[in-house]
Amino acid sequence: MQIKFFCPKWGSDNITWDNFCAKVKGAGFDGIETPVPFEADERKEIADALKNHGLLLIGQYYQSFEKDLELQKQSYKKHLENIAELKPILIDSQTGKDYFTAAQNSELFKLASEFTEQTGITVAHETHRNKALFAAHITKQLLDANPRIVITADFSHWCNVSESLLEDQEEAVDTAISRTLHIHARVGHGESAQVSDPRAPEWAAEVQAHLNWWDKIINHRLSSGAELTTITPEFGPAPYMPALPYTKMPVANQWDINVYMMTLLKERYHHIAG
Repeated sequence: MQIKFFCPKWGSDNITWDNFCAKVKGAGFDGIETPVPFEADERKEIADALKNHGLLLIGQYYQSFEKDLELQKQSYKKHLENIAELKPILIDSQTGKDYFTAAQNSELFKLASEFTEQTGITVAHETHRNKALFAAHITKQLLDANPRIVITADFSHWCNVSESLLEDQEEAVDTAISRTLHIHARVGHGESAQVSDPRAPEWAAEVQAHLNWWDKIINHRLSSGAELTTITPEFGPAPYMPALPYTKMPVANQWDINVYMMTLLKERYHHIAG
């Protein structure tokens, strides 16, 4: 099984696409994960930069803002089709809303499945606050009711939502692990979806909990015969990254942390990746 690592564009706004892709390639990532703009010129700029530096693309959808379900379905379809123009290897999707009913969110899952059937591009629904899969117990119910969908595992959000390391929700976590094909490797804790710096010893328990979940995902993918698992170290800038008051100076360097996490996981799984 291959394991490929992707770098988020999030937090690198003040850099050209070509320079960003050169930096990503130089750091040892296999690709980038990013939303895709509707502007044709910028889409071409992204495509050219990816080609120039030999990088893969994971498209990202997060714009599930519409309160009205029908409007959100229209927007969702438009975004998925726009991302497909750049031929991503998959799409990470922050699908639905936490206040939609299970039936409403399931309509969006069905739309994504139909998109996959038409394009061959898999949509992995992200376990993200404010979205359909915002909590472990709700996600289990939706996964059981929608057996075709697969997910992006970002359990840092669930730690924050449940104010725990999910010690009492093993069944829900195991169900999610069995349906995961993409990992957002960010470490959360009971009060936030992002620790200040995973290298710091005070976060050792939280880091180990996430490593244990990621190990289970990798082992499940391996035992099920999966050819590829993708990982995006996704520590973010402020306000995910804590900052000092008044100066707004981040307490750690986002880029360095994401490279550190990629290196850590490459070493951890070097015996698996083929």
